Amino acid sequence: MAIRNIIKIGDESLTKKCRTVDRIDQRIITLLDDMAETLYNSEGIGLAAPQVGVLKRIAVIDAGDGLLELINPEITGASDDMIEDCEGCLSVPGKWGIVKRPRSVTVRATDRHGNKTEITAEELLARAICHELDHLDGHLFIEKVTEFIDPEELEERKSQRQ
Repeated sequence: MAIRNIIKIGDESLTKKCRTVDRIDQRIITLLDDMAETLYNSEGIGLAAPQVGVLKRIAVIDAGDGLLELINPEITGASDDMIEDCEGCLSVPGKWGIVKRPRSVTVRATDRHGNKTEITAEELLARAICHELDHLDGHLFIEKVTEFIDPEELEERKSQRQ
């Protein structure tokens, strides 16, 4: 496993639509392992393959309940109930903003063993899934921000949750 460089805003790779993974081989397994290590090293919640320069439909997420690996993920359902909350991004360091996302989503994907899986996620995990899948289509969270917030306000919001 290796820690990969996280691409920052301005890099063209972050604006491109990713290709479907046709075959899960050792290169994909290594990518998943490296992405997980990179995610944990950066103390993020999610990481999409284009953020490490690979234009494949792959994301890893850990919103506190363990690592979720998503290959060729697709949102198949979303609640009408939307919530606004704060988001940031490893590829957009130092920026945070309020983004409206569905309270819950259902996502269909493949795991590293080629097994199809379907997950219904709520709250933070649903938000992270939406955020990472946006990356796979070449979109950044800043395109959806309704209000940017400064670091002091971010800390205040975190302390209110605890």
